[in-house]
Amino acid sequence: MNKRYRCTVCEHIYDPAEGDPDSGIPPGTPFEKIPDNWYCPQCGATKADFEPLDA
Repeated sequence: MNKRYRCTVCEHIYDPAEGDPDSGIPPGTPFEKIPDNWYCPQCGATKADFEPLDA
């Protein structure tokens, strides 16, 4: 199971099972495979502003 990540700015959860289709990230994409220039779809924070959630 892929780990979910949370935006430290707005609390948005990136779930690999869902991906981020609006940003071109298909379902099943692990966080580590997202391009570094990706940003939070809710608040615009950078990928570096996300932290892993405990399983």
